[in-house]
Amino acid sequence: MVVPPSTGGSSFTATITQPSYPASANGPSHLNPTKNATTSSQYPTYAAHIPFSARRAAPLDMATVERRGHPMAVRETNKRIRPHGLQDAPTFRPTEDEFRDPMEYIKKIAPEGRKYGICKIIPPQDWTPAFAIDTERFHFRTRRQELNSVEGGTRTNLNYLDQLAKFHKQHGMNLNRFPSVDKKPLDLFKLKKAVETRGGFEKVCKLKKWAEIGRDLGYSGKIMSSLSTSLKNSYQKWLHPYEEYLRLAKPGVQQQLEFEYGGPFTPSAASSPMKHPHSQQSTPMGLQDYSPAMQASAALNANLKQPEERPEMPPDVEPQQLPPSSGFTAVNTGGFTPVNLTPASFQAVNTPAPQSNRDKANTVAATPHSNNEYSNPAKGAGSQMAVPNGVPLGNGHPLNPLKRTFSHENFSGGGSGKDGGNTSDSVDENGRRSKRLKKAPTVVGSHMSMFRPTNPRPPVQRYNVNGKTGEMCDTCGKTDDKLAIFVCDGCENSYHWYCLDPAVEIPANQDWHCPRCLVGTGEFGFEEGGIYSLKQFQEKAQSFKDSYFAPKMPYDPVLNTKRQVTEDDVEREFWRLVESITETVEVEYGADIHSTTHGSGFPTIEKNPLDSYSTDPWNLNILPLHPESLFRHIKSDISGMTVPWLYVGMCFSTFCWHNEDHYSYSANYQHFGSTKTWYGIPGADAERFEEAMKQAVPELFETQPDLLFQLVTLLPPDQLKKAGVNVYALDQRAGQFVITFPQAYHAGFNHGFNFNEAVNFAPHDWEPFGEAGIERLQAFRKHPCFSHDELLMTAANRDTTIKTAKWLAPALQRLRQRERQQRAELLTRHKEYVDHHCKIDEPDVESNFHCELGFEVDEKDVPENDYPCTYCKAHSYLSRFRCNTTSKVMCLLHAGNYDCCDAAEELRFTSATHSLIYRYTDNSLDAIVQKVIDRSRMPEAWQEKLDKLLEDEPKPALKALRSLVSEGERIPYDVPGLADLKTFVDKCNAWVDEAINYITRKQQNRRKNDRVWRKNTSTKAAEQEEREKELRKIENIHKLLAAAEEISFDCPEIATLTERSESIAEFQRDAKLALKTPALRSTQEFEDLIERGKGFSVDIPEIEQLDQVVQQMKWTDKARELRGQFQTLDDVADLIKRAGEIGIPEPTELLQYYKEQQLQGELWESKAKELISVESVHYQQLEALSTQAGSLPVSKQTLASVDAILAKQREAHRQIQDMYDKSRNVDFRSRPKYKAVRDVLDGLSELNSKPTGTIDLEKEIKRHEDWMRKGKKLFGKANAPLHILHVHMNYVAEHNRHCFDLQDKPRLPVEPASREHTPVDSQDIDPQREVFCMCRQPEAGLMIECELCHEWYHGKCLKIARGKFKEDDKYTCPICDWRVKIPRDAARPKLEDLQEWQQEIPTLPFQPEEEDTLEEIINTGSKFRDFMKPYTNPMVSTPSESDTQRFYLRKIEGAEILLTDETNFFRRELHKWVPVAPTAPPMLEMSLSTRKPRPTKQQKEMSRLGITNPDDLPQHLRTKQHSFTKQQRKSSDANSSKGHHPLQPAPRRGRGRSDTPNSASMGGTRDPHTHTHRLPTAMTSAHAESPYPAYFPSPQSNNHHIGSPAFAPGPYYHNHNSHSSHSSHLDSPGFPPRSPIGRSGPGPLDPSLFSPTNNHFPSSISGSQNQGQNHMPSPQHNPYPTSTRDMDRVFDEFTTDPSEDPGPRNEAAEALEDRRREEEHENGNRFVDEFLR
Repeated sequence: MVVPPSTGGSSFTATITQPSYPASANGPSHLNPTKNATTSSQYPTYAAHIPFSARRAAPLDMATVERRGHPMAVRETNKRIRPHGLQDAPTFRPTEDEFRDPMEYIKKIAPEGRKYGICKIIPPQDWTPAFAIDTERFHFRTRRQELNSVEGGTRTNLNYLDQLAKFHKQHGMNLNRFPSVDKKPLDLFKLKKAVETRGGFEKVCKLKKWAEIGRDLGYSGKIMSSLSTSLKNSYQKWLHPYEEYLRLAKPGVQQQLEFEYGGPFTPSAASSPMKHPHSQQSTPMGLQDYSPAMQASAALNANLKQPEERPEMPPDVEPQQLPPSSGFTAVNTGGFTPVNLTPASFQAVNTPAPQSNRDKANTVAATPHSNNEYSNPAKGAGSQMAVPNGVPLGNGHPLNPLKRTFSHENFSGGGSGKDGGNTSDSVDENGRRSKRLKKAPTVVGSHMSMFRPTNPRPPVQRYNVNGKTGEMCDTCGKTDDKLAIFVCDGCENSYHWYCLDPAVEIPANQDWHCPRCLVGTGEFGFEEGGIYSLKQFQEKAQSFKDSYFAPKMPYDPVLNTKRQVTEDDVEREFWRLVESITETVEVEYGADIHSTTHGSGFPTIEKNPLDSYSTDPWNLNILPLHPESLFRHIKSDISGMTVPWLYVGMCFSTFCWHNEDHYSYSANYQHFGSTKTWYGIPGADAERFEEAMKQAVPELFETQPDLLFQLVTLLPPDQLKKAGVNVYALDQRAGQFVITFPQAYHAGFNHGFNFNEAVNFAPHDWEPFGEAGIERLQAFRKHPCFSHDELLMTAANRDTTIKTAKWLAPALQRLRQRERQQRAELLTRHKEYVDHHCKIDEPDVESNFHCELGFEVDEKDVPENDYPCTYCKAHSYLSRFRCNTTSKVMCLLHAGNYDCCDAAEELRFTSATHSLIYRYTDNSLDAIVQKVIDRSRMPEAWQEKLDKLLEDEPKPALKALRSLVSEGERIPYDVPGLADLKTFVDKCNAWVDEAINYITRKQQNRRKNDRVWRKNTSTKAAEQEEREKELRKIENIHKLLAAAEEISFDCPEIATLTERSESIAEFQRDAKLALKTPALRSTQEFEDLIERGKGFSVDIPEIEQLDQVVQQMKWTDKARELRGQFQTLDDVADLIKRAGEIGIPEPTELLQYYKEQQLQGELWESKAKELISVESVHYQQLEALSTQAGSLPVSKQTLASVDAILAKQREAHRQIQDMYDKSRNVDFRSRPKYKAVRDVLDGLSELNSKPTGTIDLEKEIKRHEDWMRKGKKLFGKANAPLHILHVHMNYVAEHNRHCFDLQDKPRLPVEPASREHTPVDSQDIDPQREVFCMCRQPEAGLMIECELCHEWYHGKCLKIARGKFKEDDKYTCPICDWRVKIPRDAARPKLEDLQEWQQEIPTLPFQPEEEDTLEEIINTGSKFRDFMKPYTNPMVSTPSESDTQRFYLRKIEGAEILLTDETNFFRRELHKWVPVAPTAPPMLEMSLSTRKPRPTKQQKEMSRLGITNPDDLPQHLRTKQHSFTKQQRKSSDANSSKGHHPLQPAPRRGRGRSDTPNSASMGGTRDPHTHTHRLPTAMTSAHAESPYPAYFPSPQSNNHHIGSPAFAPGPYYHNHNSHSSHSSHLDSPGFPPRSPIGRSGPGPLDPSLFSPTNNHFPSSISGSQNQGQNHMPSPQHNPYPTSTRDMDRVFDEFTTDPSEDPGPRNEAAEALEDRRREEEHENGNRFVDEFLR
């Protein structure tokens, strides 16, 4: 640019002060080993060809950016005074309910927001979606923006000066600075505009306007002739030659550009495009002889060199005379350099050094764009110095020769296109970003395809297509005489100097520009910037903002530092820079970044399916496809429209004035970062805005009418306001939405580093705007993003709702009208050549002329490239005209008129070389449209039917009204009038419902069924009865008939009710006649008359009188019939009561009889209840009462109780006698089962006396249970309930089956399945699972490996919890080291002891349930012992058998019975061959439990208080003693000589469980709820060193009952001084354990703590002493005052496992135990009996 020294012009470029640079755009093809100083060494600098997806960079620290709710976030401020005095657009703050549906909320705010064009929405506070982009992988390319170039007026100024400098430089004059006038620089552009507005140079000179122009240009002082002369001379020297050149050259250049573009630039109403004189006129060669540009160039050259000579024009070419131009197009090439330009302060690391185009004329390679004929930036770009790789220089910076607004990515397939590599972005023909997608290639992981790259204005087709610049003349196409070839320094086209007309001669060191470059094409755009990660761009943005504002901010004396930059500072500085002609600041903007390849800032369903925000309707990936958005009908995704684009900004980066494609809505969300300021213009002011832009910068619009499509031009808001345009502003911050409305122009800029995401959407009200947008695109010949017609037809086929039809019907009507009109016009042009009956519109009419024009109806979709019109780019979705020769497609407006081929226009309309293709015929299209119209009119059609019905009938039929209501309710839309009609019909229905009560039997039947309910709810029944009584009045019928007349409707019930009213009057007459003579009529006659009256559903007084007569007659008949039959006392009472209710006279003989019967029955009832209630029942009296009951009315319950007592007594005696006799049977198998006998005795508890023989049977049961107790002791379950024996034996048998499995043979150590590698296909998989551990079970849970034998053990079996064992811990199993104790939950009996115990079975009185299980245990153990005999021979034992011995020892130790010899043998042999312990293992004689006992509550309290003596406890913590009373039992067998003890009649809850001693037997009376002293305070010294705190009894003890108690270790230990078969021992309590595996008890306990000598019962009673003696406590000393449930709770306290106990649970055994819990409750009664005997 030309900048005078006095103005201080400067250039400021966005600079990175820290050494963190973007990736190279044209760097080497390998990774740069140099690392960024600000990032980690793991992130290299990448070459340009490296795809974005393969790049890594330091992640962005989200704590350093402003986010919503973040401390760094800028708070929402009140309205501030903005530059240009702008008013703020509205800000909306929806509630959570309002925010749920975006379309509904936007619809709500649209009327207000549309007034401003834009608005801001602040979501609810808790709406905070996470930022979903991987900032380490995210890379993007930026655009460079020179701020003063985006402003229209400034750019026009600079471009004109640039073109002017080129012009004079080419002709030997250098214009390096503004000329000086009156010691001030003269703005030549302003001078040119001032002269132009006053009519041109000649008129200004003639009218002497130079002084006036001087004042307008700012020159003050008195008007002197020297000022006018200076201005005139400056204009005449610098501007007039160039203006004259433009006047001559511009028409030819314009013609050439229009031909290359394929039509005129300016939108025209003409239906046909420009006619071209030559079909192949595509090069300057075609313009050689008559081109005005060539003639103008020659004439001007001659004029400058020889002023007196003028070139002669060809006689057939007249120079085109143009009116005075209003301005010309600039190219912004930067070739006009200010004299004070400083070197660029920021330059990408991959930017090469500038190099002269003249030096590289014959050697420079084709640019990266040269392979694409539609995107070659070297053509028509203006005057720019070329450098290697085609990067031109302008203003000291590398520039793209074609400065267009590019989309962020290029998907043409070259280089790293898919990741935004070194290729340029795709643009459409006029530089507008393309949002349209093609079908392939598709993006991995989505259903969308990449957008189709469209083209800028196609450059002219040159001869030198693939050759190097300067090697071929573009005029003659020859490559010879290369020294004579001139290369244009702007467009780089090559020409022989003698091929130009006239020939020119330019010195070798002088620049030369062709006429096209001197006139200019008006093209402008943003060049590509560098490639950044978010971290790098943040550093760049922050560095630029800090360095820019640091010297500008004033000092704040209060804060003792420079004042912080405010939003107002940034906004005012932005507009100052934009309007500055002398100061250039360049920034970079990451715009239009595709979320399909870079990812969306919102969570997506594909990447974040569990994130709730991935399906949030405000998610911009979801919003365009909202059910209320019309874009859901678009069949393919459109990047940037239905798929969001991303925007990464820095301070001053801007987006210029534009409105959205297709005039759609848009939503922009800021994820984080600094403020973004928006400016909006309402859609209503769109035309006024466009006119203001054209008036402000007419030069730009002259060659580029589509300027506003390019997003490259700003105009300050104050200029727009002066033109009457309403402009509003708002500030968007992190976490906020900005909504733009249809047709609203908007622009803005960023205050710093930020990240935004935007997408388009289309509510229903958008459709008219969308149609207008399509028409505008077609007028400017721009590619639409999608077919509007296709969207409408898709919606018509997909969506059948009335809501859609409401907006779709008008749109389809307009579509149909336009389509039919265009089709008619085309057919008219078609028939102009030959008038005939055409097959297109008259297929059924025969014609003599055969129409050859192709015609077909094809509803199939075709590739999207086949839809756009070749001329106007509009989508020809419904109809298209196709040239079969060139395959070009035209819309109906341009069909035939466009030069699609060499054929004449007539042949295009009549020959077979062209085809007309309809998607729908006229009839089909009409049917589709009419269907939607009918659907949209359904509410109105319904209203019309209603109006017609009301007009035709004064009293409309209720049936018709109901039908209309039903029809209206089926219409899924808000139907006006439906609510009122429903109200009227409901009123009619209510009348009908009430009338039905009087014309049917419905209400009467319901009243009969409600009688029982009324008895139970008397209050409610009375209220309801009162209401119904009011409704059943006869007067109501007359009222209903009057109401029907008032409502004015018609229905069958009205006639029926009228008839019913007449029938009621007739009934009343008949009833009165019958009541006068009741004796003459039968009961049936009265009942028929009553039934007839009740059928009227009203209360008629005569009905009650008739009913009373009928009831009295029926009672008399029933009483006579029942006399002499058996009746219960209740039946008789009901009969007497009923007589009183219906008014039977008292002296009636039947009534007196039944009262006498009632009195005798009550006396019998009283006597029977008295006999039943006594303790000792007198059965003879009961027998007498039972016999007497046959002739009296008695209570069934009392009679059943008497009979039940008698029956139970007899049955109990029979069962006891039968059981006792069978127990004496010589055949053991004929003896009864123990359980059956036990059930019989338990059933005696229901009797209050014992039958004869009960005591003898109890003795036999005691003998059988002694055998069971012996078994419990063998298994270490001495203190467990009896039923636990069988449960535990089943567990032992099941466990032994696995351990003594003879199929389980020794094997090498194997890994558990979970640790093995997956077998390959060729390997065989063992179908049998491997077993491990001592239990010989498959892998389960935690598995631990022995470091010696490498066998795996269950952590469960070793009692090792998972958390207490680490993976690297070493473990030695008990088999390898005998010192390691095996955890056991119960004692293991010897096989010999079990065999001895089995031999006692034949002597038992009953068959035990344990017999089969015991036999299985013994057989399994015996078979295994026989199997082991070869292995236990010491003579053949060798060291090589140690593994086998270890294996079988493991099985033996895992079994639940003890094989003493085999165990000791294997232990000794293993110690001998593979010793681990220093000493040999001792001989094992028994195997006891190792379970650790649990302290009692009292012991815990003693430990907490530090007390060792229970007597020292506080009184409230001591155990309470029980008080016992003796109660003499009564025997029901008075004649028994054996002195049997009768069973006490006390309830069961007074008894304890079987085998359960009470607290008194443990030493004194105690409260059963607070058991104390349950564990010993110390252990004997003999076992103090035991490795396990378990109970190991002394081997020399002869006491068979010292075994550790399994479930209650403490208080139930008993020490017996003698072992006698006649002794009666106190066994463990009966309570349900958690597992059949008992717990081990403690060591030897101190008997003085738990078994004091002052027991209420003797510890043992010999059999001889027990004969005939009754040790019975008195009733007042009942030793069991608590219930069985209470005892269960007490015992549960003893047995509950500690929370830290990791012992295993046998779930199968627990299930068995649960099923027997109820049975165990029944055993509590036996405990007292055992001790009383």
